Amino acid sequence: MEEQYKLLFDAVENCKDTILAAERYIWEHPEVGYREWNTHAFMKEHFEALGYEVHEAGDIPGFYADIDTGLPGPCLGIFAEMDALLIPGHPECDKTTGAVHACAHHCQCAAMIGLATALRSEGALRGLCGKIRLFVVPAEEGIELSYRLDLIKEGKIGYIGGKQEFMRRGFLDDVDIGMMVHTGSKGLFCEVGGNGFVCKKHTFIGKASHGASPAGGINALYAATNALQAANAVREQFSGDNKFRFHPIITKGGEAVNVIPAEVVVESFVRGGNMEQIQKANKRINRAFAGSAAAMGCRLVTEDQIGASPRNDDKNLRLAMKEVGKMLFDESEINVERPWTPGCTDMGDISAVMPSVIAYVGCSSIPGHTSRFIVEDAYTACVTNAKLQAGFVHYLLTDGAAYAKYVIENASVAYPSVKSYLKAAEAVSYKGDMVFYHDDGSITIKTQ
Repeated sequence: MEEQYKLLFDAVENCKDTILAAERYIWEHPEVGYREWNTHAFMKEHFEALGYEVHEAGDIPGFYADIDTGLPGPCLGIFAEMDALLIPGHPECDKTTGAVHACAHHCQCAAMIGLATALRSEGALRGLCGKIRLFVVPAEEGIELSYRLDLIKEGKIGYIGGKQEFMRRGFLDDVDIGMMVHTGSKGLFCEVGGNGFVCKKHTFIGKASHGASPAGGINALYAATNALQAANAVREQFSGDNKFRFHPIITKGGEAVNVIPAEVVVESFVRGGNMEQIQKANKRINRAFAGSAAAMGCRLVTEDQIGASPRNDDKNLRLAMKEVGKMLFDESEINVERPWTPGCTDMGDISAVMPSVIAYVGCSSIPGHTSRFIVEDAYTACVTNAKLQAGFVHYLLTDGAAYAKYVIENASVAYPSVKSYLKAAEAVSYKGDMVFYHDDGSITIKTQ
């Protein structure tokens, strides 16, 4: 192993107790997206103790800190996510909120502390060019849609995803490459990419009446359930494409059993492999919902918001992960060509504007996002994770940042800039009525 890699790996190993203590602390104090203030303060304290200048988002959790090698070159952005999930049935969830780190984002934060520490060690930047920007970001999980839409209405955020929001605030304007290490089941792997999605909130507004006199009301629940059936029928139009996903839930179903429901709320995602596919599918789902509302005589207010762009991980960055990974994993445990996943992440938004990659390292044999999830291998999930990231920094930015420059020169991204991407994302967003009733008895429906 090259001496510089050993120096970095040893620097991470020397702070493993701090890393593992951070993993336990954040696990025991889970917070969901745009509410991660305790985690924010914990991470900020560690960064400032290491001498970093922390640039806070301010009115939302999250920050970034820069490391300048002193020599010109590309800027490498590295991300750690803070947010937990809501799984009230998990035995170790927060009993008040139901939050739990069942996607192991807390391991990313612990690993980030290890990386930040290692990059401050003597000789860590030797031979490197360019900058490293360390991001501690909120709100990756697409949950609590109503809460986030309210934040958008209040002007506190522009997007439901934390990385998108950091993009909107200009925090990535001078970043050239993006990278993150998540947790997975075993070994080290990368995927070629994953789905994007539109998040949706449909509010059916009818007319309340006593349950004993239903003819006096307009049943918003019937309109919603009819819409779900219509949307299920629409699925046949996507039978040849296994990337399409639609999965709604009713978050408000009425006020009382003896009252005809006057307001019913359905939240959902429309997932797909490219933005054109997502927009096409979204219009069909909206048509199904609007038609069902019209059939019942309901008003329908729809709020569509870009959730995440489809993710296309850069092949050359995946190969770099493999080369660094060989120093930390048995080669038989490494696969950087895992197939496309229908899962979504706002790293897709990063991949839309710059070459980027997510690597996954072993953490647990129990599936994430479940009430059974626990971290079985905290050392790999956090300490080996930090070593992989430190090695990746060196691999890209050494020798005049030759490999980073090669990646940038050979990258293919969907949008030439953050600004152009955000403009395209806005085209997916919509809020307003979908059904219009006219005095002559005619009805007009809108699909978006």
